Amino acid sequence: MKYRRRSRLSSEVNASSLNDIMFFLLLFFLIVSTLVNPSVIKILLPKASNAQALSKQQVTITITKYLQYYIDNTPVPFDDLEAQLGQKVSTIPDATVVIRADKELQLQDVVNILEMGNRLKVKMILATTNK
Repeated sequence: MKYRRRSRLSSEVNASSLNDIMFFLLLFFLIVSTLVNPSVIKILLPKASNAQALSKQQVTITITKYLQYYIDNTPVPFDDLEAQLGQKVSTIPDATVVIRADKELQLQDVVNILEMGNRLKVKMILATTNK
């Protein structure tokens, strides 16, 4: 005699609501990740033992290790850097220029930017990280 089960049990997981949950989690993490670090240009700053906070208005020049130059997160070719920096600084009274240079750069690349600031008669500060 053959005994057969007439109904086979099948288990299912209803996953239709998981799509909505995953979408909201993705959206949440995208929004939060942009708020965490407003400066998106990735560089490694050199370290220093003393830190100084700035309270004045500032202009930021970022130099990546591939010699890409940015003024306040806007890419600028090296040839136009001094002219655009002069325009930017002329609109801000008593401006301070913060140089964020990657630690793998040669010193001459940073000195070139400092010379531009000297010609424009602008106060310049080199950004570093704490120990």
